[in-house]
Amino acid sequence: MKKIRVCLCTIMVFTAVMIGITGAAPAEAVDYGQTAGSSEQIKASEVEKYGMLPIYGMDVRDGTYSVDVVSSSSMFRVIKAELTVKEGKMKAAITLSGTGYLKLFMGTGKEAAASSESDYIGFQEDSEGRYTYTVPVKALDKGLDCAAFSKRKEKWYDRVILFDASSLPEDALLVELPDYDTIEAAVKAWKDGSSQSADTEEEASQLTDLESREPVSPMELDMKDGEYAIDVDIAGGSGKATIASPTILIVKDGRAYAQIQWSSSNYDYMIVGNRKYLNLNEDGGNSTFEIPIAIMDLEMPVIADTTAMGTPHEVEYAFTFYSNSIGAKSQMPQEAAKRVVAVAAIIIVGGGILNHIVKRRKRA
Repeated sequence: MKKIRVCLCTIMVFTAVMIGITGAAPAEAVDYGQTAGSSEQIKASEVEKYGMLPIYGMDVRDGTYSVDVVSSSSMFRVIKAELTVKEGKMKAAITLSGTGYLKLFMGTGKEAAASSESDYIGFQEDSEGRYTYTVPVKALDKGLDCAAFSKRKEKWYDRVILFDASSLPEDALLVELPDYDTIEAAVKAWKDGSSQSADTEEEASQLTDLESREPVSPMELDMKDGEYAIDVDIAGGSGKATIASPTILIVKDGRAYAQIQWSSSNYDYMIVGNRKYLNLNEDGGNSTFEIPIAIMDLEMPVIADTTAMGTPHEVEYAFTFYSNSIGAKSQMPQEAAKRVVAVAAIIIVGGGILNHIVKRRKRA
């Protein structure tokens, strides 16, 4: 019996020693289920400007660009950001000014606390010891929720960040950005009771209406990038205005766009989805626009603003692009006319030279 007790004691001591050796400094588990209350957070700053429209990956040319990032919190300052765009998808490597956050999550703090470890975005240290996180970017010029997990407080803090599209090189964007600073100044003057023109008030109303519209993406085409011809019909309006058909079909990065030329010079902008497109013809000729083709063989609703009636007036139309009509750009009447003019010029010049030669021979 005595021997049994000695054996048991020996086993217990051995087990205790082994636990002490293998578990002396266990890794401390981090609880990612905590969120900071509103009283613990600094008041958030507004990151979006009035009427700001989101810019999606399809609106940006593929490539890697340096981009400015606006943050809602001075405690979450992005000092460097590199945006990568590929096939309509965007991501960014953002470097923070400090090293106080273990993880990021693209969403709110509550959503982060309810998510799993695999959904969190860890950091990599750069050569100077700063933390860099690679995050997905849903859109530019749009406030994106980004929860940050504090290393010291062990809680999620709500942040909002905005990737500024205007900081990209001009050739990176496939759409034109509105002048948000001018719009914001006009709206501020109106809210402060300052004098404001009816045009500015109407523009603010239009911008609000644009925000409620669904975005329109140019459809994909299995064709080489370049310019082609395509037939297009127009419906709606008073029936007085027409558009050139066939028109130019532009394929860029495998997506379809159309160059619409009106029979009038009185159209100053068009709206497709939630995007406004400005007149490309600045020399007073017929209004011309490059717009996305979202669908073929079915009506695609558009809006065109005309000044023909004195005051600007938005008119609803429907365009139908016919896929079975796609052909070479050279088939277009405009292109044929150019060739006729070129041939005529050659004939005239050639005839003049021949006439000159004949006259010289007669003199001889």
